[in-house]
Amino acid sequence: KLGRGFAWLDTGTHDSLLQASEYVRTIEARQGLKIACVEEIAHHMGYIDDEQLLRLAEPLAKSGYGEYLRHLVR
Repeated sequence: KLGRGFAWLDTGTHDSLLQASEYVRTIEARQGLKIACVEEIAHHMGYIDDEQLLRLAEPLAKSGYGEYLRHLVR
């Protein structure tokens, strides 16, 4: 059983894959959070510090994902 805040997304067909991607896009847009952002999880759990997170964000600086990672340190 999945706890509150978790969802199982079946992606076994083209239609279900499209539905899953639309769900992820909607949740991320409405909540302003990324789903399964491994850098964010590592930072939150203390596996990496602010400096390491910013270093990981550098190659992605021109993308929304890189911006998101940098914003986590602010």
